[in-house]
Amino acid sequence: MNNRLLRLLFVLLLTVHVIQSAAWAQVKAAPPISSVKGKLQAVTSDSLDVVSPSGVVHVKIMQPLKIYGRVPSDLSHVTSTSFVGVTSVKQADGTELAKQVNIFPAELRGIGEGSNMLPAAPGSVSQSRMTNGSVTTNAAPASRMTNGTVQKQSGGTTLVVQYQTGTQTISVPKGVEVTETKLIKETIKPGDTVNVVTEKQKDGTLTTSKVYLVAASK
Repeated sequence: MNNRLLRLLFVLLLTVHVIQSAAWAQVKAAPPISSVKGKLQAVTSDSLDVVSPSGVVHVKIMQPLKIYGRVPSDLSHVTSTSFVGVTSVKQADGTELAKQVNIFPAELRGIGEGSNMLPAAPGSVSQSRMTNGSVTTNAAPASRMTNGTVQKQSGGTTLVVQYQTGTQTISVPKGVEVTETKLIKETIKPGDTVNVVTEKQKDGTLTTSKVYLVAASK
């Protein structure tokens, strides 16, 4: 192979690498979905009032309103570039052990992105962590160009979940509850815990056409 062909091959390989790097950069740079999480205070055909940690937030409904909820699933539905929410508890050795895994659809990718501590349950001395982020299901180790990896182990699965500001490595034991968020034919009502996907308009008002039903009131 002469020098000219070698230079051409090098340029082609470099071009492919740059294109792949740019594509991954776009995926990683995708901003989280704006949303308001809390309990519904009021629901009408035109608007929602959500009691959030920062106060009551008024959101105008843009029809048709889509309601999402969780249905039973399994880890086989965690595919390449899935966006998941994992509830986990830190163990004595410092590792995170999953208690529940939820798989989000593509249209809710980015909702609640990040890793945050949840309030301790009444009577519990330990807090759970909620991590929302991206995973991939390839065998390659995590790197700057990989959103995450799912590594199979004899005792379960290890999820490496990446979000905008970091990663969490979480062990998923066999038998852990796995759910999938899908469109559901249910109505929402005051008292329900929801995560409302919002878009801010030029006049400052918030609008929504997607509501994730986290927990229905009893």
